[in-house]
Amino acid sequence: MDSVLGFIVVFGVLVAVHELGHFIVAKLVGVRVEEFSLGFGPALATRRRGQTQYSVRAIPLGGYVRMAGMDPAAEGESVAQDPHAYPNKPLWQRFLVILAGPTMNLVLAALLYVIIFGPVGMPAPTTTIGVAMAGYPAQAAGLRPGDRVVAVDRQPVHSWNELARAISRHDHAAMAITVAHGTLRKTVTVRTRYDRAAHQRIIGIEPAYRPVHLPIFSAIARGAGATIAFTGAWFSQLIQLVTGRLGFAVSGPVGIAVRVGKAVASGWLATLLLAAALSANLGLFNVLPIPVLDGSRLWLLVVEGIRRRPLDPVKESMIHMVGFVFLVLFVLFVTYHDLLRLVH
Repeated sequence: MDSVLGFIVVFGVLVAVHELGHFIVAKLVGVRVEEFSLGFGPALATRRRGQTQYSVRAIPLGGYVRMAGMDPAAEGESVAQDPHAYPNKPLWQRFLVILAGPTMNLVLAALLYVIIFGPVGMPAPTTTIGVAMAGYPAQAAGLRPGDRVVAVDRQPVHSWNELARAISRHDHAAMAITVAHGTLRKTVTVRTRYDRAAHQRIIGIEPAYRPVHLPIFSAIARGAGATIAFTGAWFSQLIQLVTGRLGFAVSGPVGIAVRVGKAVASGWLATLLLAAALSANLGLFNVLPIPVLDGSRLWLLVVEGIRRRPLDPVKESMIHMVGFVFLVLFVLFVTYHDLLRLVH
């Protein structure tokens, strides 16, 4: 139940922000927005302000902004005479209206990262022991959670990285670890153990973490940097997926719902990190040239600019209809793989 509710809330916010981008830019360039809807299906609540109807609908898995003239094949001659219809706006304005949705998702991702690096705080490892694993040398030597490691072989350590390096450099010979716990201090003898998975020597401890809060301008810079890095990694993985160098690892609604449920159970930090990643994913996926997505409309606008005339409305509607069918089939395909992963 937490997975479903968490998915609805997180995905609902991401879609609302996406559609808000289209809505704001459409209003700015003078396109008449006939409806701004959160969800699909029967309307639960509606309110009209000016020329726009605002709706909340029964199926909370998406949303849309309905602009005048977005389906000229269906609306007929009335579109050609309407200066506020989407098709009658200059190409660059239409391009900005479509691009605004994905852009808002990337902006939201950056904002969430700013919140994570700033007010929430990113967890940083300390030299205090958070976990002493059963059956490993540290626990056998008497080290316990809450012990703060201050020295290894009488050499002071000031960070978890220093401590990890000091441990990994040791062979099986005894090492002296000095810890402080409150006002008490003790030194114990520990022998390292080689971990084949990590390819290094360990003693079986994990650090305790403390949140690090960056100043606002540093958080903004880190948030922007994290979003740019995510974007680069996303396109890199897309290329590997298309070229067959990366196995199929795409999640659909079921897989995302499971991940959201686990993140919500883990706390605010995990939820915000996942929401940032999902928001960036939504924005980037929408710029791909897949019919019915924003990316398809963007590329058709590029083609229009090159040809210096728009595509036939009937043909464009057909492209989006075919794309919609393939997108539904793709969602069913990834959902099938999600269910297989859950079973196995």
